[in-house]
Amino acid sequence: MQQKRNIQIIEWEDLDKRKFYSFGVFMTMTIRATVYPAMLIRTRLQVQRGKSLYTGTYDAFRKILRAEGVRGLYRGFMVNTFTLISGQAYITTYELVRKYVSNYSKDNTLKSLVAGGSASLVAQSITVPIDVISQQLMMQGQGEHLTRFKVKPKVSGAKHTVTFCQTRDIIAQIFAVDGFRGFYRGYVASLLTYIPNSAVWWPFYHFYAEQLSKLAPSDCPHLILQAMAGPLAAATASTVTNPMDVVRARVQVEGRTSIIETFKQLIQEEGFWGMTKGLSARIISSTPTAIVMVVGYETLKKLSLRPELVDSRHW
Repeated sequence: MQQKRNIQIIEWEDLDKRKFYSFGVFMTMTIRATVYPAMLIRTRLQVQRGKSLYTGTYDAFRKILRAEGVRGLYRGFMVNTFTLISGQAYITTYELVRKYVSNYSKDNTLKSLVAGGSASLVAQSITVPIDVISQQLMMQGQGEHLTRFKVKPKVSGAKHTVTFCQTRDIIAQIFAVDGFRGFYRGYVASLLTYIPNSAVWWPFYHFYAEQLSKLAPSDCPHLILQAMAGPLAAATASTVTNPMDVVRARVQVEGRTSIIETFKQLIQEEGFWGMTKGLSARIISSTPTAIVMVVGYETLKKLSLRPELVDSRHW
């Protein structure tokens, strides 16, 4: 625990690991369910050519809700829940790498940057195949003409199995066309998007929390300051990494193989503003994600403190 900082940071060695993982699964699932519609909208906005389908985030939300209902906003959600595994891998890697780096440096920015990047590397290795499948499912309905794979028409009397049939159908199509490598399409683009995003988010999160603590009254609960710092850090990281996120989405959905060629074509067809496609949806999704994640994660760590440390931590 770094006692010299205004915002106390609960480190890995302070935690009861059994409680940490038990509460962590529930927290991750809650976050996923909350932000999934914005993730779906972001994907469709990034893949469409110009404004051929939607004019913006609100327009996409309205059209999807009207044409496909609430279920349309959750296409591919069941598959995406498997990212619970990568979520646990992420937080474990983050905390362990922070602990390792602290043996060589006490600088919090360095620890956050290295740990955040490392955690994203591990998590993306698990997440990319899940993303490839869920993104294809996200594009069904109004966006199906923008993707290579289309699910078969629903069979009458099979309503209770339709989700699993669609998922199995998409998996079979991807494997038939691209083989096992198809499930890791866009892996490099994902690393180039999410490693910097994670590496930027954590240092800025601690930076904003620390700056807010200097402006706030001394008796202001740390959790409020952290809840404000999370969205600021998320908006910063999203803005910095959005161009590569657009490229990543197109590589994975359209089946492209070259990141550079995809980037060049995007600039040629849509100019600089093509790099901002889906940014508002990404910030909108990252804001509640950041608030829920920060409040949930910091609360998770507080609840997971070893019993002898509970009374010594300002909250």
